[in-house]
Amino acid sequence: MLKLQYTMKLSSTARTKLNDPERIQRRDQWFASLHSMHSIPCGNFTGSVPRISGVCGNSADGMLLYSNPEQWLVESLENLAEKTDRYDDETRFCPWCIQLDVYSVHFIDRIFGATVFFDHEAKQWYNRYLTTDIGSLEYPDLENSAAWDITVRVVKAFIDQDVALPLFGLPTIASALNIAVNLYGEDILLKMMTEPELAAADLRIINRLLMDIHRYFRGVLPEKQLQPVLPWERAQPPGYGQLCGCTTQLIGEQLYREQIAPLDNDLLGVYPNGGMIHLCGSHSQLIPVFRSMPNLKTVQVNDRAAHDLQRYFTGLRDDQVIYYMPCEGMPVEKAMELTGGKRLVIQDKVRF
Repeated sequence: MLKLQYTMKLSSTARTKLNDPERIQRRDQWFASLHSMHSIPCGNFTGSVPRISGVCGNSADGMLLYSNPEQWLVESLENLAEKTDRYDDETRFCPWCIQLDVYSVHFIDRIFGATVFFDHEAKQWYNRYLTTDIGSLEYPDLENSAAWDITVRVVKAFIDQDVALPLFGLPTIASALNIAVNLYGEDILLKMMTEPELAAADLRIINRLLMDIHRYFRGVLPEKQLQPVLPWERAQPPGYGQLCGCTTQLIGEQLYREQIAPLDNDLLGVYPNGGMIHLCGSHSQLIPVFRSMPNLKTVQVNDRAAHDLQRYFTGLRDDQVIYYMPCEGMPVEKAMELTGGKRLVIQDKVRF
C-alpha cells in the first residue's frame, strides 16, 4: 500500500468550502445543461449559450509537485478554497479545478523514456527526440516510471482528501499523433508516407498506452470530478473524454482518415459519451473526417482554429458541440451571428 506523505493537512475551512452542497448542485446543473446540448437535435435546444470561466488551485511552488506530490495537492486545494468566494458567479459556469500538470505536454514523452527538462528562463518544459528507430517503440514499464509514480501519488492524495466539489484535471495525455511528433519530430510524418507500416506500429503502441492511462483514471476517480486537461475552460459533462489534435494541421484529409482518425476515435471511445478534440491551428481540411467519427462529440477551437468557426459549424454533425474561445479574428458578436448561439459553448477569459 502506498504511504502518502504530508507535511500539512487540508484545513477544516478548506474542506468545508470544497464540499459546499450548493456549489456542487450548481455545478451538476451546468453539467446537465451541457449534456443536453449533445442529446437534443440542433435547433431544439432552448437554453442560453453556456459560458465557462473557472478557477484552478495552485501551489505557490509549482516544482513541489516533483518532490512532494501529496503536499503539492494539499497546497493547491487550500489555494482553490481561498478563491471560491472571490470568483463565484451564478451567471456562468465556474468550475473549481485542480490540474495535474505533470511535465506539461511532455508527460507521455517522459513515460516513453524521452529526456524531458525544464527551462527556468522560458518557464517551460521541453523534450529531446528519441534516437531509436521508428517502428521499434515498446510499451513502457509504468511501475518504474517517475512520471507515473507522481501521477498515482497525486490521485491517491486527492481521493484521500475526500472533497467533492473540485474537478480533477488530468495530465496532458494528448493523442497518438501529438506524442509521435514529440518523440520523433518530422520523421514520423515522413515515415507515415514512405513506410506507413513502421509508423503505424509505433502509433498503435502510443495509443494503447494513452487508452490504458485514461482507463486508469476512469477506474479510480469519481466520474463527476474526472475531467481532461484544462477543465476551468473546457469542462465537459461527466463521461466525456478529450484528445489534443494540435498536430493534425500538419497532415491532409486522406492521411488523417486512414492512419490517425481510427486511433483518435478509439481513444475517445474509452469514455461512455465519446469526447472532445482540441484544435488551435488550421485544421479545417479535416472537417469531413471529424464529421464521420462517431465518438467525436465536441470540437474545441481557439486561436487560429477559432477563425474557421463557421466552417466547423456548417460542416460538423448536428450533435457535435463547439467549444469556442473568443479571439481578435472571431469576436463573440461575430460567433453569435454565424451560429445563432446553437451548439456553442463560449470559453470566457480564464481567471486564476
